[in-house]
Amino acid sequence: MSGAAARRRAERRGAWGEIAAAALLMLKGYQIVARRRRTGFGEIDLIARRGGVLAFVEVKTLASAAARADPVRPRQMARTARAASVFRGQRPDLARLDMRYDWVIVAPWRWPAHHADAWRPDSPDLAHLN
Repeated sequence: MSGAAARRRAERRGAWGEIAAAALLMLKGYQIVARRRRTGFGEIDLIARRGGVLAFVEVKTLASAAARADPVRPRQMARTARAASVFRGQRPDLARLDMRYDWVIVAPWRWPAHHADAWRPDSPDLAHLN
């Protein structure tokens, strides 16, 4: 498979994973506020709201059920936190909500796994990246 074909396949897999993650979150009572939201700092896969919480969700879609999900790396976390800050600045109607950073892991033939409050931007591991 060529590099371009592999990228297209990975892109399709990622899009499918985001649909599955959004469906799971909606079943759990979340409202999807935005999908694939781009800012100058990067892309946020999903932004979801439930009650007084606004969750910025990173979706990890695995190629197989046996694959291991690598955690989101610190640099990606820092980019996501900056993008979330920009998004909130653009949506003052959501600024009063508590922010949270979640992961959803999606693998073939498995229910997606939602990890609420998976990380925090004020973590000591991220301090040097801000």
